[in-house]
Amino acid sequence: MTIYALSSGPGVSGVAIIRISGPEASEIIKLLTGKEIPSPRIATLRKINNINTSELIDEGIILWFPGPESYTGEDMAEIHIHGGKAVIQALLNTISKVKNCRLAEPGEFTKLAFQNGKLNLLKAESIADLISAETEIQRLQAIKIMKGKSSEKFNELREQLLKILSFVEAKIDFPEEDLPEENLRKIKEDSTNVLNEINKILNDQKVGEIIREGFKIAIVGPTNAGKSSLLNNLSNREVAIVSEIAGTTRDVVETHLNIDGYPVIISDTAGIRDSKDEIEKKGIKLSLKRAENADLKLVVVDAKSIDFSGFLSDLLKKDAILVINKSDLLKDKLDSEVSKFNHVLISLKDNLNIDKLIFKIKNNLENKFISEEDILITRERHRQHLLQCAEHLKNFLDKNDKKDFDKGAEDLRLATRQLGMIVGKVDVEEILGSIFNDFCIGK
Repeated sequence: MTIYALSSGPGVSGVAIIRISGPEASEIIKLLTGKEIPSPRIATLRKINNINTSELIDEGIILWFPGPESYTGEDMAEIHIHGGKAVIQALLNTISKVKNCRLAEPGEFTKLAFQNGKLNLLKAESIADLISAETEIQRLQAIKIMKGKSSEKFNELREQLLKILSFVEAKIDFPEEDLPEENLRKIKEDSTNVLNEINKILNDQKVGEIIREGFKIAIVGPTNAGKSSLLNNLSNREVAIVSEIAGTTRDVVETHLNIDGYPVIISDTAGIRDSKDEIEKKGIKLSLKRAENADLKLVVVDAKSIDFSGFLSDLLKKDAILVINKSDLLKDKLDSEVSKFNHVLISLKDNLNIDKLIFKIKNNLENKFISEEDILITRERHRQHLLQCAEHLKNFLDKNDKKDFDKGAEDLRLATRQLGMIVGKVDVEEILGSIFNDFCIGK
């Protein structure tokens, strides 16, 4: 089956790119242009006609990539046309008339590239990350993964496990032969080293995932403290409704920001108080859950009524900045207990000390994003495979100590399989759909 799709972004543009891949790609180009396919990888200007009526659709550039030396590993063509909606639709419609030709599914071109051995799963995922990167740090991380150091590391660890497995299986196949003591020591030493390497990678403070998904900041605190006003101020736009009526915010209001190149997801939450309103109670429950899952909490309170008992004390225990708002109304000195916490005194009304708050947020961001490691876990999928690999290795080491080689070999095979699933070295059909569905159509 031959697939086709618009590979450039939707909407009006100077140039649009239609990508075609599959056995009918060359025939489609011949039908559209009335000429033989152009020389490989040389931009060629051609008139592009309706296949059925020969009516001119546009004049554009044809690029021909014969397989297997193409992105997908199949015969592939790109047609560069003017980016008007009518031009794009006319070309897509006429291609659809060709037998054994259909519109591509999201990520299908890259899925073909993986299946044809042009790239591994980690590189495929990094391409998706590069396309969706909104900040410089996200772009740099995607490029780092594309360079292949992570793939090399996981393949290297997998090869080490396969070598250990060969020793273990030799013992199973020839039980009457005693393995030299040196080999037994090496099996334990090498498998322990692999386990330590995996634990080191796992102990990453989730930096890679935070960069990819965004640093989560939750604005929490009691009602009428100025949480929604703070969200609007940081966003430089009206994201949340602001009202003097307590309990206006019932649900979580979320927006994405770029703070000095760092990707941030900031959430305004329902004011926390005792309430009999069922809807507000659900909103408060969501607030506490969002605070629990946040990388940083901005705990906003009214300078005139700070109460450190109950929930406020719990919120300030870890990863929090105490934001004391309405300083313009403050007549007395602040409670001395304030000095115990990482805090900043602001006035959203007078736009006072907002820069100090942003500076504190930036410091927190920089500390969270620091990583000297080249091997980063960027997806929960990778983390789960590594955790399971580590678990199987622990089981193997336990059985190895008891010289239970038959059962130990199975643990090693399972550990090896988990590493293989990260880069696609095993049958991973069950996870391909979830990975490539995150791509845009045409990629």
